[in-house]
Amino acid sequence: MIRLSDILERVKSYNPKADLELINRAYVYSGKAHAGHVRMSGEPYLIHPLEVAGILSEMKMDVTTIVVGLLHDTIEDTDITHEEILGHFGDEVAFLVDGLTKISRLEFETTRHAQAENLRRMIISMAQDIRVIMIKLADRLHNMRTLEHLKPEKRIKVARETMDIYAPLANRLGISWIQSELEDLAFRYIHPEAFHSLQEKVSAKRSEYDAYIGEVLKVLDKALADNGLKGEVTGRVKHLYSIYNKMKIQDLPFEQIYDLIAFRIIVDSVRDCYGVLGIIHSLFRPVPGRFKDYIGVPKSNRYQSLHTTVIGPFRERMEVQIRTREMHLTAEDGIAAHWRYKEGSKTLPEEDIKRFSWFKQILDELKEVEDPRELMETVRTDLFPNDVYVFTPKGEVREFPKGATPIDFAYSIHTDVGHHCVGAKVNGRMVPLRYRLKNGDMVEIITSKGHRPSKDWLKIAFTNSAKSKIRSFIKREERERSMKIGEELLDKELRKMGTSLKKTIKTEGFQKAATTFGFHRVEDLIATVGFGKYSPRQVLSRLFPAEDVDTKLGYRGEAREAVRKARSKAKKDGILVDGVDDLMVRFAHCCNPLPGDDVVGIITRGRGISVHTVDCPNVEAERYDPDRLVDINWDSKVKVPRTVRIKVSSEDKKGILAEMTAVISARNINISHADITTTSDNRAVNFFEVDVEDLEQLQDLIKALSGVQGVISVERLKTQ
Repeated sequence: MIRLSDILERVKSYNPKADLELINRAYVYSGKAHAGHVRMSGEPYLIHPLEVAGILSEMKMDVTTIVVGLLHDTIEDTDITHEEILGHFGDEVAFLVDGLTKISRLEFETTRHAQAENLRRMIISMAQDIRVIMIKLADRLHNMRTLEHLKPEKRIKVARETMDIYAPLANRLGISWIQSELEDLAFRYIHPEAFHSLQEKVSAKRSEYDAYIGEVLKVLDKALADNGLKGEVTGRVKHLYSIYNKMKIQDLPFEQIYDLIAFRIIVDSVRDCYGVLGIIHSLFRPVPGRFKDYIGVPKSNRYQSLHTTVIGPFRERMEVQIRTREMHLTAEDGIAAHWRYKEGSKTLPEEDIKRFSWFKQILDELKEVEDPRELMETVRTDLFPNDVYVFTPKGEVREFPKGATPIDFAYSIHTDVGHHCVGAKVNGRMVPLRYRLKNGDMVEIITSKGHRPSKDWLKIAFTNSAKSKIRSFIKREERERSMKIGEELLDKELRKMGTSLKKTIKTEGFQKAATTFGFHRVEDLIATVGFGKYSPRQVLSRLFPAEDVDTKLGYRGEAREAVRKARSKAKKDGILVDGVDDLMVRFAHCCNPLPGDDVVGIITRGRGISVHTVDCPNVEAERYDPDRLVDINWDSKVKVPRTVRIKVSSEDKKGILAEMTAVISARNINISHADITTTSDNRAVNFFEVDVEDLEQLQDLIKALSGVQGVISVERLKTQ
């Protein structure tokens, strides 16, 4: 456990003029505020703000930030008020503590709303004072370090949020040491079996790795000395989540992953970086396609380094990173390295704002995003940088995430260029709109004034900026179409009641009806009738006596029985629909949802509610119109077996198939279909369709199959 004296000594080492008395006062104040409070671990609560302040001092942050680290939970968890913090510590500290408190206190109707709005508030707070995210990252890091004291379901929730948001945010800000630790900690709870298995395998070979690193360091040190270059050479085994990702992407077992060790050479100048690169390539054979020059073309978070993979001593692959000391500082501490202990400053200098232009892009996109699902997807995508650089016909360089298409390029030029795009030329040749842009491409957009974007473009566009503009256009068109249909449907039924929509729409009763459905404007209610969320009868029942509506619209016993059966089927399937009546429920085949999955309902014309997993690609296509999406939940009281497809990669050896089927049968799980194929490298790929009751039973099965000797990997296939 860190002590206050440790923090004070660390702050003094990098900022001799720091107001240590202010930090001391904050510590005493926090201690009194949290007196008698304990954490889930049973430890005094004061340990948490002290550890957060310690992490901030490791980041070499200013005194104000460290003071807020000590006080960040006082307003939320104690009787201390904003005014009291203001009186004792001034405007700046009070502003930051209040901002962090508002983020934590948000409460919303669903978990997705809470996470999305929490993130929105955090991003906007970053714009007001970048130190908010530094404190938030430090807070999350210490919470992750002590996550074992929470309940299992809470651990997984926090770990997933950390992996989805906080680790990539640390990466985007360039703080690599926090990113790596957050990823490993989250990995431990999201995939515990894989984590512990990998940890054991790395530990078992630790002495072998250390010996190898020692030998290579001697070779590299001698090579630099022989060529008259000075440099600091270090070696390390890559962190666990990085290794796991490599295994997953390459679909290889741990034993076949070779470049697990990375070496870093830090020199004095850019010229020396390229000099060292030449030495490395003269000593060891480079692996084709594995050289990256992030000095000439820095990453969007301003990371700079030369990366090369070579065949090192003992025929082992190894990665070598070469950078200057300044580049290393930026690589390790990112944005903190450019903005630390600058007392009295709330924002980054202009030169550093340019370095993090992606941040302004996220802020701009947030202004147009309302649906929480879309918000989460927007930020999650923007946080993972993997950029390509392309040219306009005039020679201007534009940066896009890897996977961007000509449609993204068109919308980056102007919204109208995007809307009217009919084709594209890349390097002088026509390409399809789904073409993936590559580094160095010269892109020219062909437009036609009469052309309009289609819904299919949402599957082609990659950037959230382009998707938001496409959704906005389609949503306007859909709304106009739905309004027209809704007006026709309501007018037709109202005429049976002896009136018309024109006469009824302006009445107080119609406005009240709209309000009871949750709409501020009657137009919104009419539009939802147009695309099928509510029926004309449901609206008319709020305007006239229900018996009159049933009689005049011919809604008698047969219709009631159909509704009863639809509701009964939904209940039997274990689905609870929030706020929608009279609709059938069916499960989408595209993502095959399973009880326990996060799911969402899409209202479809004529087919009721289609149940999808929230990460289903087909849900993405509907996010332009959130009114089509309804919140649904699984009924935990109902257990209905559902078919799920799993893929088991294994060694091709005698008896392994029998072992796998025995594991499945032992859990009273039915195998409805199996498909087994073998490969030329003595491996087998086994596809099973099994009937399970819920996600928990499936996870237990996956864990058991993973334990079969010879099984390399087990994964659930959500799409057919």
